[in-house]
Amino acid sequence: MTITWKSFLLRPEPKERPREEFAAYTRGWQRMAELEPRATFSPWTDATPSDPPTSSMPAHVAAKIVDLHWPAQARDLHWALLGAYFTHNRTISDWDVLTDIVAEVGVDRDAFATMLAEQRQMAAGLVIDDHNSAISQGITAVPTVLINDTLPIPGAQETESYITWISRIIERISS
Repeated sequence: MTITWKSFLLRPEPKERPREEFAAYTRGWQRMAELEPRATFSPWTDATPSDPPTSSMPAHVAAKIVDLHWPAQARDLHWALLGAYFTHNRTISDWDVLTDIVAEVGVDRDAFATMLAEQRQMAAGLVIDDHNSAISQGITAVPTVLINDTLPIPGAQETESYITWISRIIERISS
């Protein structure tokens, strides 16, 4: 099995949301927490000190740049970004916050800032290419698992759902 993480823009264009609206949205994370007890989710509240993210593009751009220049840290950054957003309520659309997170996974802050200044537009193009490719494959939600490059399974699912779908694909291939 190969896992490939690709960009999918939930918020391509910056848009501010009222904190109470965003907090209500994040309470929906509890369903995911019930499906996977090892995952930690901290819904945002009125008392959360950080502002809600305004766009998903900056985090994806940061991830692309790290993947291109520091591939050994790319996986750690992926998990750090998920934790920053879902567990620590950090504003991952803010470049200062993103630079801190990149540094936390071992990338030199100044080197990242240099690559960001030089390659931000190119990396954004790669993000958009990933997004458009996902749309063309029928992907419309995050998360979506694409099995065998043909079957998109959208949304957080119970493990048994994946087992069922994978078993069906194996049966088709085997027969």
